[in-house]
Amino acid sequence: MSLDKVVIIGAGQAGFQVAASLRQAGFQGAVTIVGDEHNIPYQRPPLSKAYLKNLADETSIQLRPDNFYADNRIELIKGDKVEHIDRDARIVVTASGKQLAYDKLAITTGTRPRPLDLPGAGLAGVHALRSFLHAADLRDDIQKYQNITIIGGGFIGLEVAACAAGLGKTVTVLEYAPRLMGRAISIISSDFFKAYHESLGVRIITDARIEQIVGTDRAQGVWLQGGEQISCDLILVGVGAVPNIELAESAGLSCENGILVDEFAVTSDPDIVSAGDCTNHPNPYANGRFRLESVQNAIDQAKVAASSILGNASAYNAAPWFWSDQGDIKLQIVGLPLGTDRLVVRGSIDQKKFSVFHYREDKLIAVESINSAGDHMVARKLITTGTSPTPAKVCDSTVELKSLLAG
Repeated sequence: MSLDKVVIIGAGQAGFQVAASLRQAGFQGAVTIVGDEHNIPYQRPPLSKAYLKNLADETSIQLRPDNFYADNRIELIKGDKVEHIDRDARIVVTASGKQLAYDKLAITTGTRPRPLDLPGAGLAGVHALRSFLHAADLRDDIQKYQNITIIGGGFIGLEVAACAAGLGKTVTVLEYAPRLMGRAISIISSDFFKAYHESLGVRIITDARIEQIVGTDRAQGVWLQGGEQISCDLILVGVGAVPNIELAESAGLSCENGILVDEFAVTSDPDIVSAGDCTNHPNPYANGRFRLESVQNAIDQAKVAASSILGNASAYNAAPWFWSDQGDIKLQIVGLPLGTDRLVVRGSIDQKKFSVFHYREDKLIAVESINSAGDHMVARKLITTGTSPTPAKVCDSTVELKSLLAG
């Protein structure tokens, strides 16, 4: 079969990267991206930080300017949603009735905010944050109102909390778990961030059990079990994300907590690849299958998907890394802290500049760095190469970290 037409469903980071990688590799056939948003593909991380503070706008967050797509002969269909994949005919059908033929198809549909199953969750003033429109609505409300309640103490919730506190707002964070960012970072860093946010004036309530959101036409507060009512003018819900797999499922592709792909980003249909937050893939750093929500994964897996489309398959084996900017604190993580049995701290927690090294059976598996970009860059090399320096060397500040790359 000749390869003349590639269709990409989803215009986020992964979808953009598949298209860009195809062109970078010299593919001369037709490339079409279909996105259900009306925006040119854009970066999502600034939505919870710079955009809310009016330090970024719709244009500045674009992955590439408008002319990039014309210059690279990439057809960009905006504001239209693919509703059906006909795998036998190799055609996708959009909500507007377009029928797009493909030789190879990429599904990069990402995630959507996990809904909150609570009375009052549908009231005006209850926000989610994933898309540009979400961010625009949230920014408008933050500018108008004073009292903000954030449900969920993960990256998104805490980034917005720091932004809002910096704008002089009264902020309360409600976290169901015993600690902040509990699935992502160590208790050491979690305790640090709790103290940091409290120093900004943010009220943190962990082990929070919410009964309902109260209000008439608009949310006015949150009732907790035990009777406390937290009054607020707006609410942000940040309780995780759900992979957008419905289209893939309806096409008969194998799915389980994401679209199942192999190490080459190929789905159960050899003519369909998938990349980004929506995929469940074999990850050597997870010792099994894993679904990653990160810019790094979207970019690196999309490059693998593009190579597979072109018949130049290379296994996905990039070390996972993440970041979160909260106020003047930059958190950077490399690796996956799964099954940690020993933590080692390097640097000074009091000076807000330190790293936490995660070990499992004497193997270094992850490093989280706070305001320590140098540590993070070395840690990425350590994790990528599988180098595990001894805990004694790691915590010795007289030993230069990069000297540990030799083992």
